[in-house]
Amino acid sequence: MTDPHSDDPVVPSGSTQPHVPQHTVTIPPEVQMVTLLGPRDELLRTMERQFPQVQIHVRGNEFHIAGPSSEVALVERLVDELLAVLEGGQPLNRDAVERSIQMLRAQTVERPADVLTMNIVSNRGRTIRPKTLGQKRYVEAIDEHTVIFGIGPAGTGKTYLAMAKAVAALQAKQVNRIILTRPAVEAGERLGFLPGTLNDKIDPYLRPLYDALHDMVDPDSIPRLLAAGTIEVAPLAFMRGRTLNGAFVILDEAQNTTPEQMKMFLTRLGFGSKMVVTGDVTQVDLPGGNQSGLRVVRDILHDLDDVHFSELTAVDVVRHRLVGEIVDAYGRWDAGQQRRTPRDTHEGRRPRTRRGEQERPAP
Repeated sequence: MTDPHSDDPVVPSGSTQPHVPQHTVTIPPEVQMVTLLGPRDELLRTMERQFPQVQIHVRGNEFHIAGPSSEVALVERLVDELLAVLEGGQPLNRDAVERSIQMLRAQTVERPADVLTMNIVSNRGRTIRPKTLGQKRYVEAIDEHTVIFGIGPAGTGKTYLAMAKAVAALQAKQVNRIILTRPAVEAGERLGFLPGTLNDKIDPYLRPLYDALHDMVDPDSIPRLLAAGTIEVAPLAFMRGRTLNGAFVILDEAQNTTPEQMKMFLTRLGFGSKMVVTGDVTQVDLPGGNQSGLRVVRDILHDLDDVHFSELTAVDVVRHRLVGEIVDAYGRWDAGQQRRTPRDTHEGRRPRTRRGEQERPAP
């Protein structure tokens, strides 16, 4: 894709400046440089921030790179990966560049371009893809197994990617229907005590699933699909006593199931069906100290064929870049407050005086 070569700069005789070889990477003429560098060179600036030891200069369609050989080699590989992403028809952004660098530094077997150009489903001109290596492996596990557990913190795309795979399977006629469910823990599944109709009672607990569904399916067709039973969204309690054939079934917030509920759900599996169970074992909201079914299920099912456990981590969290910077800013502020507070409260505390008694001047 690129044509890298080395241009060794001439160092004047008697100069103490170290000899730093310069590498040139030539971009193919059919590539518009703005797609690679970003508006106002935003992506180039991202590369420079991520490689502080490397000097990166762009002239025309050439990258001139100088610095430690290992870092220069990474930059050259990065440019190749970004070109491959562009060749796959996906535009670049700051997040894609940063995640590509992260994968290259981790020396993963998979290429960043393979991760970032993996299409799951498209709707209204928007394509849903994995954005991290962990997400790609999770999506591949859904393709390869019948029962998949996606376990990890919030923001890792566990449920969102599973729903995208469900919609893709329905569009490809691999399944006849999609069933989305989650436990209504906040209501203790005693929905009769809540005001309103049955839909009024359960909708607040299922709203996140509806929100994700609107990203993947034409909103005008959702009422029709729901009315026909092609897509069903229901609380976990409604799964009891059923056998789910030809369905892509997703259990969300599974950390809030009891072991008995988890067993009940898994044994609903029918012929031609696939089940994806998602949750975060650090966010259990079960009342009365009940044990989470998601925490114990691995010990029970770990040696079964066609059951897979995918672990997603903080590295796989996908958020708007500004949200991450806001969280970091609050973290720095909190750390500063903690450092200041003990000293300030000790030094700033003044001795209490009785009424009518004057304060003694500090020595």
